[in-house]
Amino acid sequence: MVRPEVLRRPAPAILTILVLAAVYWASARIGLLDQVVIAGTVVTPLWPPTGIALSSLLLLGLWTWPGIALGTALVIATLTRPDLAALGVIAGNTLAPVCSCLMLRRAGFRVELDRLRDGVALVVLGAFTGMVISATLGSGTQVLTDQLPPEDFWRAWAAWWVGDAMGILVITPLVLALRHIRRPQYVLTARWAEAAALMAASVVVSLVAVKSDISLLFLVFPMIVWAALRFQLAGAAPCVLIMSVLAISSAISRSGPFRGRSLLSAMINLQALNASAALTALLLSAVVTEQNAVRRKIELACRELAEVVDRLAPGESRRRWPPDDGPR
Repeated sequence: MVRPEVLRRPAPAILTILVLAAVYWASARIGLLDQVVIAGTVVTPLWPPTGIALSSLLLLGLWTWPGIALGTALVIATLTRPDLAALGVIAGNTLAPVCSCLMLRRAGFRVELDRLRDGVALVVLGAFTGMVISATLGSGTQVLTDQLPPEDFWRAWAAWWVGDAMGILVITPLVLALRHIRRPQYVLTARWAEAAALMAASVVVSLVAVKSDISLLFLVFPMIVWAALRFQLAGAAPCVLIMSVLAISSAISRSGPFRGRSLLSAMINLQALNASAALTALLLSAVVTEQNAVRRKIELACRELAEVVDRLAPGESRRRWPPDDGPR
């Protein structure tokens, strides 16, 4: 549904749609830097535009869907000649995030991602369920137009679905978290210094994990846990992105722990790592954020109770409680 203010001010709305299409196209070009061919279909282990699309729908509204469709059309136009299969891809890439957004709204999703239920909803409804639409329409239209053999449908479908789902799990939390990041106003505080150290450590550890011939991919998880516990989603989401990009590059070039593996084996291990890291970051951050909110509410209630006690009996709230009755 289009909001009334959008109809009253079409120029800003059109500009927003054009900017969204440009951002969608740019993120697609970045995603296509790491692409593989599965069953004759070009897919990416991580498709950032799906995360951009869902984020725009959640933050700006469903009226921005033409920007997603236009961005998808621009991507197709720069890669190949548009045909009937392209229409299926445009429809799938537009309908999938729209349906994900509708399901998340129905589930009471909050873009702050400050509850465990929000994290679970984004994983189950936004990524795993919603992206079935784009994978089905995209692979299905290629089969119908004889661009994909029917026996390869499920291989292409699985690769398509996983790439789109990873875009939701990695990019959407990052975009939602960036809304709340504030730069230091005057001096570099200890918290910002810790954040810088965390990012540097994440890069170093991720490089060691993906460049070593020994399987050390598990080393990235302490970094994600550190980020989630100390900075919640604002720290964990960038760590996951760093790890994911480096791991994808290593898997496609078959270097480090992916050396000597087949394409299928490398992709399975890569997506298992990406999914595990994204889920750990998202759900742990949501749990910590929710607990912090509960603690703040309890502290506020205690302060209000102390003020009430002070008004009724001045000084009583500062007395030791429970009272010390002495030795028994």
